[in-house]
Amino acid sequence: MSEARSAAPDGEVPLPDAGATERAGQALGRALQTVLGPRRADGAVVVGLTGGLGAGKTTLARASLRALGVVGTVRSPTYTIAEPYETRIGCIWHIDLYRITDPDELEFVALRDLVSESAACLVEWPERGRGGLPEIDCLAAIARHGPGRRLRIGWNTARGRAIGSRTLASLRREHRRARAPKS
Repeated sequence: MSEARSAAPDGEVPLPDAGATERAGQALGRALQTVLGPRRADGAVVVGLTGGLGAGKTTLARASLRALGVVGTVRSPTYTIAEPYETRIGCIWHIDLYRITDPDELEFVALRDLVSESAACLVEWPERGRGGLPEIDCLAAIARHGPGRRLRIGWNTARGRAIGSRTLASLRREHRRARAPKS
């Protein structure tokens, strides 16, 4: 896995609270739907989700899946490693590699098969799968920033750039609307 190139010097947005993280996930889900469309067959897009324990990776993934039409329980895959969800754009796998200690373990999970048979994969802790994961198309990194967090989005591919730039644009529009004076 290569490191995602910087989206832009301003490829970051603030996430002051859990609601902002959920809205970022919704924006990511809408961007996935726009870029991938319904049931594309040209291979899964891989979105890496990085950040420390409790940073909001699962919240981001859960909101993305909800934006794509998933109803019911969206479980954290920390113990199961991978959970499939049927969405408007096809099957999306939510994968959590926190418990992976060696990228060779990904062979036992059949990760390459999951990726090849789905529309997208949302991968938490992708750095633990380095060498065993396909290239990350889009990387969403959440870091603590003061009392809240910041989301930085980068990409490695054209599809990743389309997803990342749409997500950032949506969040920036929302941020401007929230800061605009009320009339």
